[in-house]
Amino acid sequence: MSENRAGSTGGFVGGLLIGAAVGAITGLLLAPRSGRETRQLLRKSADALPELAEDLSTSVQLQADRLSETALRNWDDTLLRLREAIAAGLEASQREYQTLEGLDPKPSTDTRPPAHETK
Repeated sequence: MSENRAGSTGGFVGGLLIGAAVGAITGLLLAPRSGRETRQLLRKSADALPELAEDLSTSVQLQADRLSETALRNWDDTLLRLREAIAAGLEASQREYQTLEGLDPKPSTDTRPPAHETK
């Protein structure tokens, strides 16, 4: 569940930044200003784009790092549970086999045959 939150947060931040940039440019182009004023505002906005792109890149990188760390932790936890489940399954199957075969789970030091095999 935390993976979904991390991914949606990064997507939200990225969308917010891109939406802000598109909205600012659209507002500048549609605003009732003279051509000179609009060009100056566009120039200032264009100068701010590298910083905006850097902020977006940093935000995406942070989200990717968090997602990577979460995925690695989940992988380690899953691998540990899988190993434990395999070990428990092996133990249970060995006990069941010994029960079905009538074997004593502990090796016996008695070399005499069982009572039902004697004549």
